[in-house]
Amino acid sequence: MTDPLIAQKSPYPVEVEAGKAYFWCACGKSSKQPFCDGSHQDTEFLPVKFEATESKKLFFCGCKRSATQPLCDGSHNAL
Repeated sequence: MTDPLIAQKSPYPVEVEAGKAYFWCACGKSSKQPFCDGSHQDTEFLPVKFEATESKKLFFCGCKRSATQPLCDGSHNAL
C-alpha cells in the first residue's frame, strides 16, 4: 500500500452542520481539501464518510496520516 499525498501539515478547521454528511479526501489529491473531488479514481484510496451529529467546528486531517480519520489526531507534528 502506498502512502497518500500530504495535502498540508496542519488540520483543516471546518464548521460542520448537524445531519450533514461529508466525504473526507483520503488520497491527498483533491483540489477541494479536506474533502473529496473524485481525484482518487486512479488510486487505491476511497473517501471517508463523516456524518455530523451536531453543528460545531471540527479539525479534519490534512496530512492524511491520522489514526482517527477523518479528524486530526496530531500526527502531522511527527512529519
